[in-house]
Amino acid sequence: MKTKMKFWASTLISLSFACNGYTEDARTNGGNLYMQTNGVKNEIICYKTGDGKLKEEGRISTGGAGSGTFKPITGHESEPNAFEGAKSLIMSTDHKWLFATNGGDNSVSCFKVADDGSLELTDTKPTGQNVSGRSGTAKSLAFAENTKTLYVCHSFGPDHIRMFSVKNGKLAQKEGSYTVNVGAKTDRIPTEIVLTPDARFLMAPILFDKRPAMKPDGSPDLAVANMKEKDGLVVFPVKQDGSLGEADFTDAGGAAAFDIAFMHGSNEKFIIGYAAADGVAMCAINESGKVTCAPVIKIDQKIGKPSELCWLAITPDNKQVFATVFGYSYVSGFKIEDGSITVKQDPAADAVPGDGKFKALDMVVSSGPNDCWISPDGRYYYQIYPNASKLISNKIEDNGKLKERDRIEIPYTSPQGLAGF
Repeated sequence: MKTKMKFWASTLISLSFACNGYTEDARTNGGNLYMQTNGVKNEIICYKTGDGKLKEEGRISTGGAGSGTFKPITGHESEPNAFEGAKSLIMSTDHKWLFATNGGDNSVSCFKVADDGSLELTDTKPTGQNVSGRSGTAKSLAFAENTKTLYVCHSFGPDHIRMFSVKNGKLAQKEGSYTVNVGAKTDRIPTEIVLTPDARFLMAPILFDKRPAMKPDGSPDLAVANMKEKDGLVVFPVKQDGSLGEADFTDAGGAAAFDIAFMHGSNEKFIIGYAAADGVAMCAINESGKVTCAPVIKIDQKIGKPSELCWLAITPDNKQVFATVFGYSYVSGFKIEDGSITVKQDPAADAVPGDGKFKALDMVVSSGPNDCWISPDGRYYYQIYPNASKLISNKIEDNGKLKERDRIEIPYTSPQGLAGF
């Protein structure tokens, strides 16, 4: 243990510097966007985003390890979407702190965010989940501002969720760990963790009821969650000290719930994107934690099934939601009106081709798009295409179409996570 502590301490001393490359002009113009490389030596890439244009301003080490191009959830040597998850990079609501997972060695990093958007690494700590095999699977984060509690979720359990207290940029692991397993389902895989905006409940949508495997014929053996038994969403009540109460295993509203996005300004209404149900649904959580969902609104599936519709981003005016369609290499757009959802633009922009070496579950060649982000002014949508080695900025048109504004080269296949202000 002393050896480990010395390692983390020496790492912090050597890495406590701001994301270099920021100029006086960069401090005063445009927004800030961050992405993690998920490289074996993990880094955060800092971008300036003035008027939708992308400019890399520097990189800073997380002090931890990603999985690189290796995909630990399936064991493939080189595939995008390494951990089948979302929200691996998040910001505090006051934009003073940035948190990142390091999936390779199961650790978490905290950065102080300066007014100009530059970063300073303040701490990196192991999650407490041992790494078995080639890589860990720390994948998703949620931060409760009221209790200063940081939650981290892992693809593999049995203890999927662990917690840290955050004080002045320092992380201290809190006692306790939590599982999304239930009954005979002892190897479930959640996609992420999401706090309700009032921090009363922590939700974990479930992708698979067991780890993916291969059948003798070479096809994937997948136990998709919420297909038969309606228990694909796990809801934990959050106690006053930030610890979690007894989990409620409830209907996710569709097969393979992947990403949850709350409507801006609401503690109750949220949208779920479904990787296997091929669409989105409007849902709500009441004061007792009971979740209800409207029917799934599907996209066009003529390309193939499953579409692997996964990541979501809602415009600040709550009028549109964009969904990343991993299997189709593009983004679909939906209209939100009077509490209901309809398809608006499908696709919202042309597909972005990858290098031709990766096929999604629908057996269609894909660029593996994953995390996305919308600027707070609602003008620009940013999308990662890892297998194409591209981060693309799009202007959101009045008709819901995405018009490419800029693109920039990023590391091959591994990147994930987008956060900004």
